[in-house]
Amino acid sequence: MATLYQNKGHWLLTVQYQGRRLTRSLRTKDKRVAKQLKPYIESQLILELTGLKKRTSVITFPDLAAKFLKANTKRSKNTQKLYKYVLRSYINGKPLPTNPNSRAIFIRTINACWNWGLKQGLIDKANKLEGDTRGEPRQRVYTADELDLLFNQITDKDFNSFVRFAYYTGARSGEIRSISRENIFSNHIVAYGKSGKRLIKLNDQAKSILDSLDELWNYRKDFVSHKFKKEARRLGIPDIRFHDLRRTFGYNLIRQGRPIYEVSKLLGHSSVTTTERHYAPLLATDIDDFIL
Repeated sequence: MATLYQNKGHWLLTVQYQGRRLTRSLRTKDKRVAKQLKPYIESQLILELTGLKKRTSVITFPDLAAKFLKANTKRSKNTQKLYKYVLRSYINGKPLPTNPNSRAIFIRTINACWNWGLKQGLIDKANKLEGDTRGEPRQRVYTADELDLLFNQITDKDFNSFVRFAYYTGARSGEIRSISRENIFSNHIVAYGKSGKRLIKLNDQAKSILDSLDELWNYRKDFVSHKFKKEARRLGIPDIRFHDLRRTFGYNLIRQGRPIYEVSKLLGHSSVTTTERHYAPLLATDIDDFIL
């Protein structure tokens, strides 16, 4: 007999067999996650109760996560930071995010940790979470009028140049904030961000901005996000995020007739497939009328 119950917010599973009982914490406060984990943990406890399996070498998920985070030194700093945040939240029993994209990131990261444990022989069964691991690509792009408002009505000169540089290069906020003078070359910059080190092409508009700067931007991530949303509210631009500048950059290049392979390289995507997945829904409405 197996029973799920809560203790101080966390879900636990207890299994009773022939007068013996074993209880194990599922290390989550999310009932949905607990129900997904129940059959896996229940089978382990039954094996232990019947003597078919000893618990001598069981590794807890927190220990597995710690080993997982230390194992790969090739991850970018931002990826490592994200993994730490996701795994710490999960271990502390916080519910999975309700936003489809954020939830997909959590599930993907947690399952990657379980899969790594299997490959390393640290566990014999992965209690992976079910659910979408890809999320829903955001489709918000700016109109020409909205871009004109941003470029001409943001009065903070330095932040205005930051916004325009992001659009003219398609670079991520973190990549722009990491720029140093020694990494700026005649027609490109060497940037470090989500995907690690990459080259970002500089067009004449982006070069002009760099030439006009007295100092490079020294912004924090939260400052950029909050400042940008504040400016958008003031200008009356709805449903806005800083990353939408990058999406609009790629979208407008494709609309101009640039090959998707070229746009993929400018965006720093790992493959053209990634570019197609993000931009195909946006371009469906741009197809000329046709008759069957």
